[in-house]
Amino acid sequence: MLEDAGDLIEAIHAAGAKAIMAADPVSLGILASPGELGVDICVAEGQSLGLPLSFGGPYLGIIACTSALMRKLPGRIVGQTQDAQGNRAFVLTLQAREQHIRREKASSNVCSNEALCALAAGTYLACMGPDGLARAASSSYAKAHYLAERLCEIDGFDLAWDAPFMNEFATTCSFDPAALERALAERGVLMGLPIEFVPDAASGGSGTSEAAAQGRPHGSPKRGILWCATEMNSKAQIDEAVELVKECVR
Repeated sequence: MLEDAGDLIEAIHAAGAKAIMAADPVSLGILASPGELGVDICVAEGQSLGLPLSFGGPYLGIIACTSALMRKLPGRIVGQTQDAQGNRAFVLTLQAREQHIRREKASSNVCSNEALCALAAGTYLACMGPDGLARAASSSYAKAHYLAERLCEIDGFDLAWDAPFMNEFATTCSFDPAALERALAERGVLMGLPIEFVPDAASGGSGTSEAAAQGRPHGSPKRGILWCATEMNSKAQIDEAVELVKECVR
């Protein structure tokens, strides 16, 4: 779900703590950035920035912070400078990795190469630019909402939360989600994640609690599925997947 984090961040700061937010980097093409919301530290998974799935990796992690916290983070700081010809260049201003300090004497050189992934992600962002990233985010948003609309046409499927979302959403499922997952996998479709909603004890299933008012699930436990669609999915693929779901639940 998309939630307004402004009040929460203010409460965190009022308590003397630092606000840390995990974000989908592509979604920030159209959503307010963590910095605009007053977050101190932002972390993210960078796979969506032009990296193939590659059977689960390698990918790269992203961490960013305010300038006040920059020197307190471990790792490396990349600074901007100029080379001998006056061209813009980047250098490792702060580096705490043994591989860089001890070089050939380092004992921890056997590791995955996230630097290559970071280069690919940087190239993707440079090619896309702000407008391209916004188009990708808008497409991802539209594809997910189209999938949700089509799924909710099927008896037994409804949105679990009446709340805005980006490209992931949960539905109820009156069928066995695990069995549906297996059936779709046999047909070449990666469905989503079978989940179970935890009931809101305060509501007693009446739907009158604050959680219910905010669109969170309430009442008895329900089986469901967490779905996702992005700019990488075509309308034809979504339509085909929905038809396969209908076939599997008949």
